[in-house]
Amino acid sequence: MRRLAEMKPGRDTTLFTSDLSVNEFLLVREAGFRPLGMVLGSSIYHVGFQFGRWSKNQELETLSGAMYHARELAMTRMEAEADMLGADGIVGVRLEIEFKEFGNDLAEFIAIGTAVQADERGAWRNNQNKPFTSDLSGQDFWTLIQSGYAPLGMVMGSCVYHIAHQRFWQAMSNVGQNVEIPQFTEALYDARELAMSRMQAEAEQLQAEGIVGVQLLSLPHRWGGHTTEFFSIGTAIRPLREDHHIAKPQLVLPLVDS
Repeated sequence: MRRLAEMKPGRDTTLFTSDLSVNEFLLVREAGFRPLGMVLGSSIYHVGFQFGRWSKNQELETLSGAMYHARELAMTRMEAEADMLGADGIVGVRLEIEFKEFGNDLAEFIAIGTAVQADERGAWRNNQNKPFTSDLSGQDFWTLIQSGYAPLGMVMGSCVYHIAHQRFWQAMSNVGQNVEIPQFTEALYDARELAMSRMQAEAEQLQAEGIVGVQLLSLPHRWGGHTTEFFSIGTAIRPLREDHHIAKPQLVLPLVDS
């Protein structure tokens, strides 16, 4: 809190910190936003255990809830730090998980980004009166603003799913054949669909027009081959104006020998 208080705009000792690259920093400035400082949120979370039936496709709801809640804690604490700085938003957000060696099933969930403030005051916060969050690069953020759109917040969905094992004779009947395994197909499709639908539900709560930069990840963590987390994340956006001027791509020739 002392560090953040010293970084607030208007103080004699004010300086900013940022994990943006030089190019990203300059493009964020060009988009009309000034970095205030790096903000972070952390949650060390004990992820429990839940048994899945050996031969049944099923979501492990206890684990799904744990993975989502731990990330939400980290994101909320990062947003609270940005609030202390008087930020309008957070750009370049990274959301990471690191399993620790000093405890079984202990993982640190970390959210980190650069808090920014608009040069021209406006309604940049979302409908929950929180600073917007975005995992877009500085280049993508600049393009988004220039084209008449604004980020609302990062939205995510999680689903930890147990994929059924094949019975012995079923597995043996597939040896040497090209054949689809329907129960595996259905499991992965169902798990991804659950993660995507939960992400979309968060975007609807923010009254977003759409979600850009979506990543759909498959994360095995430490649960073994038949239990996987499907994690969906992206940046919900809204229009700033009715007309959207899209900058035309320019041809760039590299000045290096082939």
